[in-house]
Amino acid sequence: MTDTLDDLFRRLEQLNEIGAALSQERDSDRLLEKILLAAKTITHADGGTLYRMTDDGRALRFEIVRNDSLGISLGGTSGNPINFPDLPLRDAAGAPNNSLVAVFAAQNGSTVNIADAYSAAGFDFSGTRQFDERTGYRSCSFLTVPMKNHEHEIIGVLQLINALDPASGAVVPFSLAEERLAASLASQAAIALTNRLLISQLEALFESFIKLINLAIDEKSPYTGGHCQRVPALTMMIAEAVNATCDGPFADFTMSEIDLYELKIAGLLHDCGKVTTPVHVVDKATKLQTLFDRIDLIDTRFEVAKRDVQIAALQKQLDLRGVENRAAEAACRTECENELGALDAERAFLRRANIGSEAMSPADQQRVRDIGTTRQWRNPAGVAADFLSAEEIENLAIRSGTLTARERETINHHIVATNKMLDALPWPKHLQHVPEYAGGHHERMDGKGYPRGLTREQMSLQARMMGIADIFEALTAKDRPYKSGMKLSQAIDIMKKFSKNGHIDPDLFEVFLSRGVHLAYAERFLDPAQIDQIA
Repeated sequence: MTDTLDDLFRRLEQLNEIGAALSQERDSDRLLEKILLAAKTITHADGGTLYRMTDDGRALRFEIVRNDSLGISLGGTSGNPINFPDLPLRDAAGAPNNSLVAVFAAQNGSTVNIADAYSAAGFDFSGTRQFDERTGYRSCSFLTVPMKNHEHEIIGVLQLINALDPASGAVVPFSLAEERLAASLASQAAIALTNRLLISQLEALFESFIKLINLAIDEKSPYTGGHCQRVPALTMMIAEAVNATCDGPFADFTMSEIDLYELKIAGLLHDCGKVTTPVHVVDKATKLQTLFDRIDLIDTRFEVAKRDVQIAALQKQLDLRGVENRAAEAACRTECENELGALDAERAFLRRANIGSEAMSPADQQRVRDIGTTRQWRNPAGVAADFLSAEEIENLAIRSGTLTARERETINHHIVATNKMLDALPWPKHLQHVPEYAGGHHERMDGKGYPRGLTREQMSLQARMMGIADIFEALTAKDRPYKSGMKLSQAIDIMKKFSKNGHIDPDLFEVFLSRGVHLAYAERFLDPAQIDQIA
């Protein structure tokens, strides 16, 4: 009796430990596997099957199958598929399919304890007999327990086969104590599984909302939609590389599954503030682009100016008709051709300046100003006016890129908007760092970033990871309106400079290179023509 009580107490302790373990498991497949393995352990069962109710509630689906004697391991984390057909709850005539013991337990919500399947009455064990004939196994004792959730709905069935006597190893019937333990475990397991499913559904819903925000950004501008997907993907690649590092400054740094999920959410939300950014700024492919590229207006002015030159030249030629002065006529034509050539040259120069893909020299910036203020044209009102407006001069004289200082501030404001949006949400504990991770990807190690001007020591490692991902994606992106994607070697050279001048974390960048994250990302996201040899 003492041994029996000791064994019972030991198994009750196991049951408590199992319940705690089940409540902490996040992966549904591993959770199901733990449930079955725990049930086998506390009941000394040789084999077992865990069934789940199908989504339509019409059948039981095999999820996990284990048999120690036969070495069978199907479903769960085994990687071995289960090819058994579902067990329908009703037969072809629509009557309850109670001849199958697992279905009976599910239909009636009651535990079935059978000492010997071969002599049991009321159930169809023909499939079991066929299995035994094929394998040489002898299925004897069965313990089949329904799994009910908190709303008393059957969500699955736990079936255990062949209880083994711990001392002799002989197959024995499942005892009443084992039946109660299995029922208690099934109850805990059902709650854990239901909670996991609810959490998974909430996470899926939350991620769908995030994707909805990114879709809204994508609909506003196709140039940012890909960015919103690639940056989180690259961030996770960097995080996994850091996790795998066993030496150096990150040897003791690890991220759990929950930590990685938190970073993933931050990555997906890092640019959510761009929903507030005007489309014409996000999509500004040329310096003069707003709702359309205004270079065409300047082209029209050049055409007007050229016509004015031609008209003036023709007028001078008409004035010479009364006298024969070939030299004067030739000079007039030359002057006209020179002026037209100058106009064409200035027109071509302004069109090049409008592209904005390369850094503009101070001399070229001054030439824009000179053209804008010294050349005149006659506007539609017939009034002589400066060839370029002050706003057009400001845009065409942009030193690098296509954005003015005000437009850069507008673009940069997206991170302020991101912070405001994320700070306003009631984040659960396991996601409480999302605003900090997402809001820090434009900060720099030297404190010259924005919006808060944080230094390396003030930033989390995760935010620094995202900063590297954001920059590398931007350099290599091939879907920007104002540039083509850089070659891999060019992007890496720029990143090396950034790691030396305090822009990005040099230790993280070293992992980025040494672990081949840049190559893995390139294979996945870059065009083959962009992937070249890195010095």
